[in-house]
Amino acid sequence: MTSSQQGSPHPQECPGQQNKPPSRLVVLDMAGTTVADGGLVESAFAAAARHLGADPDSMLDYVRATMGESKISVFRQLFGEEARAQEANKAFEAAYAELVDGGRVAALPGARETIEELTSQGRTVVLTTGFARPTQDAILAALGWRDLVPLTLCPADAGGRGRPYPDMVLTALLRTAAADDVREIVVVGDTSYDMLSGVRAGAGVVAGVLTGAHDADALRAAGATHVLGSVAELPGVLA
Repeated sequence: MTSSQQGSPHPQECPGQQNKPPSRLVVLDMAGTTVADGGLVESAFAAAARHLGADPDSMLDYVRATMGESKISVFRQLFGEEARAQEANKAFEAAYAELVDGGRVAALPGARETIEELTSQGRTVVLTTGFARPTQDAILAALGWRDLVPLTLCPADAGGRGRPYPDMVLTALLRTAAADDVREIVVVGDTSYDMLSGVRAGAGVVAGVLTGAHDADALRAAGATHVLGSVAELPGVLA
């Protein structure tokens, strides 16, 4: 287990977080936050790179650093030319879908229970991802989560811009009308890109979890108001 995956004994709250508005809308990331990654993203990226005749080892550092960002944006940076980026993205989606079909996707411990508890507290939960819609749907189907939340979003659902832009968070607000103020939004993720999207959306709580790609220092540097060992700690923090 890496240092970024080790849970903290107590949720860490950054200064100045008292007297916040109530948290009514919770926007949860999927891979690394509620869904175990298990190296699937890296495996699919490697398959996509090989499909285009590129060396995946030379790209992995960049892939790890940009975990949480829209996948097509990452491929545009890696391959430059739009046609090659689109081809790489399709190859990535196909490889990831094959891994999902092979049973290599699982919920993180306590993730479903967390979503159900947040809902029972009267909060609206939305699941977001940097994957394309077919991949997101395949994951939801594999986990039996299709009816778990009222709304799931991918970058295409928010005009095409994924994290670190605030678009998916704000789309969640507009589509659910669950909050009256952006400060009533909670954004939770495992990467600095998740934190940036929450900060840029004006969310009152931007919580990083240590079950995925980035460590506590990276999460705090990107604006995390809380750092949690896992998403399972979230209902207690919000309550």
